[in-house]
Amino acid sequence: MRGGELLDKMELVEAAYVTAADAGGRSSGRRWVRWAALAACVGLTVYAGYRLFPGRDGGESSTTSDLPMLSVAPSAGGMGFEGYMAHDVSELVNANPWNEDVQLSTLPVFSNPITYDEVYHLPSGVDLEKMRALLLDVAGRLGLDPDALTVTDDAPGKEAREQMTEKLKLAGIDSVPDGYFDPTLLKTQAEGLDIEVDAHLSAKITFDPAVILPEEYTFAHDASYEEICAVADYLKNEYASLIGMQTSQADVSGGDYNIYGQQSYSVAFFDAAGDETDRILAYNFDRVRFACDDEGKLFVAWVQQPDLSQKVGDYPIITAQQAAELLEEGRYITTVPYEMPGMEYVEKVELVYRTGSQEMYFMPYYRFYVELPQETEGDMNTYGAYYVPAVSPEYISDMPVWDGRFN
Repeated sequence: MRGGELLDKMELVEAAYVTAADAGGRSSGRRWVRWAALAACVGLTVYAGYRLFPGRDGGESSTTSDLPMLSVAPSAGGMGFEGYMAHDVSELVNANPWNEDVQLSTLPVFSNPITYDEVYHLPSGVDLEKMRALLLDVAGRLGLDPDALTVTDDAPGKEAREQMTEKLKLAGIDSVPDGYFDPTLLKTQAEGLDIEVDAHLSAKITFDPAVILPEEYTFAHDASYEEICAVADYLKNEYASLIGMQTSQADVSGGDYNIYGQQSYSVAFFDAAGDETDRILAYNFDRVRFACDDEGKLFVAWVQQPDLSQKVGDYPIITAQQAAELLEEGRYITTVPYEMPGMEYVEKVELVYRTGSQEMYFMPYYRFYVELPQETEGDMNTYGAYYVPAVSPEYISDMPVWDGRFN
């Protein structure tokens, strides 16, 4: 973040957004042990090079006798809260490989190599070499010649630096912070394609012009689950090289409604090869995602491969039942502006990694979908997300406790 972005942040007034549902009403037969539904289309596969997770098997790995304590990052709820509207929680689907039958004693935790200073929110740990390597790898998957590409960055030129410096002075900042003009984005262009890679190793591919799918496929924001599954099958074959996985599995996820009553789904792929831990890591970190524009054309794709080279160790994890007990005690983080209303409102739980840019550690959590009686009207419910660390509490230095505020 730099220049105008920082100045905009300085003037930003936090929005008091609250997710609103058109209608609500509690469903019957509620049990917290109703796990996350797995999406269909699980048989989509394609053979390509097998990608390993850096730090998973290589290098030194801490044992349970010398594992360092972990810190839980608070959730930022200033721009709204994580809530999903549906008639019933069963409408919310994904292809999460974790389920109640998965028996795991440990899961790896990784340090986020990107950190931000508290004053200017400037990133540290940006690895331009890894960013460039990902950009050229993605370009090669798209059939481009990496040696023929011109790669540029977003570092401002002399004139832009002078303008930014003057704006900082007007804002009362006399000296330019260290790293303020450092690049945080690499990009290249080719005919019909723009590729950008950010500091978090997410490659964004913009198709220009947007790609029209064959007329038998409906790729739209309000397309049905079955239609998006068909689109996923098409994309799996058409963009097999870009997906580039040994055993690609479609993740058709979503099913929640917007305030206009429109249901939507997204389509992504992850590598289902390897053991249960491999699949969980791939589902949460190593993904290829596609999106359409308002006309139903393929507009953009993302290749997400965050840096997992800084492995902290393999940590003992608790069960979902133990996490539910902590949830009941108020030991959770959430962006929902309401206290967890009670265990009778818990509809579903799944294990996920929190992978946001502000996370100090990429660590597993149990995400509980909790019906919010405050947001219920008619036949539409709102389900808020409450997170409990899956790592055994003895390794958490600041185990969260609900204190009546966003946390």
